[in-house]
Amino acid sequence: MSTTDTPVRLGARPWAHLVPLTLREVGTPGLELTVERRPVTPDLLAEPTLDAAETSFSRYVRARAAGDDRIVAVPAFVMRSFRHRCLLVRRDSPRTEVTQLGGTRIGVTGWPDSGNTWTRAILRRAGVDLGGIDWTVGPLTADAAGGDRLGGVTPPGNVRLAGPGESLVGGLLDGSLDAIMTPFMPPGFHTADSPLRQLLVDYPAAEAAYLREVGFIPGIHLVGVRRELVERRPTVLAELCRALAASRDAWWATQRKLADPTPWALHDIDRTERLAGPDWMPYGLVANGPMIAAFCAELLAQGLVDGPVDVAGLFPEYAKVAEEEN
Repeated sequence: MSTTDTPVRLGARPWAHLVPLTLREVGTPGLELTVERRPVTPDLLAEPTLDAAETSFSRYVRARAAGDDRIVAVPAFVMRSFRHRCLLVRRDSPRTEVTQLGGTRIGVTGWPDSGNTWTRAILRRAGVDLGGIDWTVGPLTADAAGGDRLGGVTPPGNVRLAGPGESLVGGLLDGSLDAIMTPFMPPGFHTADSPLRQLLVDYPAAEAAYLREVGFIPGIHLVGVRRELVERRPTVLAELCRALAASRDAWWATQRKLADPTPWALHDIDRTERLAGPDWMPYGLVANGPMIAAFCAELLAQGLVDGPVDVAGLFPEYAKVAEEEN
């Protein structure tokens, strides 16, 4: 460590692509970086010991659009994924297409959440009227942690909060819900006798078609940095982005070589690179520009922001540093 290195504590969930950083297997020039693994997404503003953290894309955009710039983001999307897989129904449901969700009752784990915003966008792309759906916002399972599932947003009149003892899985099983949106599969979902399934029987094909249409994999969470640190050391944004990219690249190289997460991981690696290219998880503003703009447009269309978002105003601090380095 150099005497000029800046200590940075980064909180994030235990993503595999952060393991090289966590174990200090990649260099972090300019930074003395410590990664703290968390079971849930940290709240940077509520944790004074953290200098940076995995942060909701939706929460960040909505804050900046409202004039709150206490967090400065790095355009490194540490969580990104397709959302077609996130639509679940009962195994005996007759529904197998997104278009069949019009006028139904759908449960969602959090109204303004980034992932659920992208999932509702799938319905809008299919021509489904979000206003014609009866929405229930609540926990996935009865024992799920609580929290503010509305995120400070006043939802439309066709959205209600689940009552005490209600859960989305419970609603599917008792027939009070027709479908649910969830970023993570409920316990027991992958077993052969699970009573639930994905709405789309061949969701990978739907996701591949979506990728061909839009050209990106949706970004869900990025990395936020405290403004105080950015003001002391503006270059921390570029330094952190490079460190994250080095970790991602080291992880992906290991996956290509060992292909060990599942017995068919090699097939998935081959398919991923054929469809999305070797840099399917890009960092930086240029590579993510179309995705960022699409997400901001979706926030507006779904009434999660009061007016059009100035996309250029979301990452001005990072853009200035990147421009100076180039």
